[in-house]
Amino acid sequence: MHHTVVERELELRLILSPERSIPVPARLGYRTDDPFAVHVAFHVNSEQPVNWTFARELLVEGVFRPCGHGDVRVWPTKVEGRGVVLMALSSPDGDALLEAPAAQVSAWLERTLRVVPPGSEAEQLGIDDGLAELLAPLPADDLWLRDPWPSDESKDGE
Repeated sequence: MHHTVVERELELRLILSPERSIPVPARLGYRTDDPFAVHVAFHVNSEQPVNWTFARELLVEGVFRPCGHGDVRVWPTKVEGRGVVLMALSSPDGDALLEAPAAQVSAWLERTLRVVPPGSEAEQLGIDDGLAELLAPLPADDLWLRDPWPSDESKDGE
């Protein structure tokens, strides 16, 4: 089966304090073989990027209004007249507040929504087809489905 990938490189800002932030190159990723999730790879000063995965629906909603709780919270705001999306991420390794340009995030999300419209994610997984295949009777099943103890009643009415 063919899978589609929608990616976007962009620069986020890691908010260190109200007065200070640093740029963080990042890649937004969406794959039709994981249709409920978005993947964000942050390229910090390390050999491997820091990867986060969370619900696409959370990011879609967070572009318009505050949402999420726990490890991932997303909300829109304005910074110096620019629309931005803030993402608060929490893990056992620490917390981060990242600022993303709202226009770039929204354009990328729109592309993902065209590839897999909201509500059609489960169809991408092929769960129904997989279950149907798994549960389909095989010719050998006839032997196992037969009654091993035939009735004492005669079929001929004897």
